[in-house]
Amino acid sequence: MRRITVAVLLFFAALSFAAKQKAAAGPELLIRLEAEFAEDVARHGHDAFLTHFAEDGVEVVDGGGFDSLDAMRKQPHWPEGTTLTWTPVKADMAASGDLGYTYGNYVYTAKNKEGKLVANYGKYTSIWKKQKDGQWKVVVDMGNSSPDPKAK
Repeated sequence: MRRITVAVLLFFAALSFAAKQKAAAGPELLIRLEAEFAEDVARHGHDAFLTHFAEDGVEVVDGGGFDSLDAMRKQPHWPEGTTLTWTPVKADMAASGDLGYTYGNYVYTAKNKEGKLVANYGKYTSIWKKQKDGQWKVVVDMGNSSPDPKAK
């Protein structure tokens, strides 16, 4: 009887551990990855942006077109004062546990032609994919501009 009790307790402990692992690999993981991505870009700019992309990742350019990672690498560094910040609103993950998405709002601040810093607002979506080495990378990033949310 004692062995059965121990076996049942171990079984339920294993189930609990598996459930926690699955939760850690769900939307909460993607929210954390997105937050780390945003923090890295806030500190290091354009170069940090590229480190979070998969080699086959693409950026859907606002207004049309696509940029591969190679094309993004050729873009000039952001001028001084340029910032990009964003906040995820929602994330979800495929049942397979190897693909997911986040979406939210961003603010891109850069100097206009007169040299004045101007904020541009928008919505974004990032599609994340677990790579063969176990790392999560962005495979598609897209955004579209929108009016200042405070101007409503």
